[in-house]
Amino acid sequence: MANRMLVTDYAGVTVVTFTDSSILDSAAIDQLGKDLYALPDAQNKQKLILDFTRVKTLSSRALGLLINLKKKVLAIKGDLALCGMNTEIKKMFSITGLEKEFSFYADDAAALKAFNVHLR
Repeated sequence: MANRMLVTDYAGVTVVTFTDSSILDSAAIDQLGKDLYALPDAQNKQKLILDFTRVKTLSSRALGLLINLKKKVLAIKGDLALCGMNTEIKKMFSITGLEKEFSFYADDAAALKAFNVHLR
């Protein structure tokens, strides 16, 4: 995995925490795509949570990456949740109509709870 994300597993649920404050650069998005797509493709990770807590800005190209990742996860009968998004990033999902395509949670604990994983 690239150092642009931290991957942690909790009882069969994989939490990906982005470490960069912005996901704008094309090369970085390409690498993130490879790393993220490997989770359902090569590692058969079915339940994914993407944590955007540290991310302040996100490009529209990154939205395309998320749409493709969602398709890959659904193809293996999995699920994808997003958490920790700031108001501006959530607004992008609303403007593009993508808020209907994803499940959003305030933080990783809430997303894990939705997957029936309870942290203390």
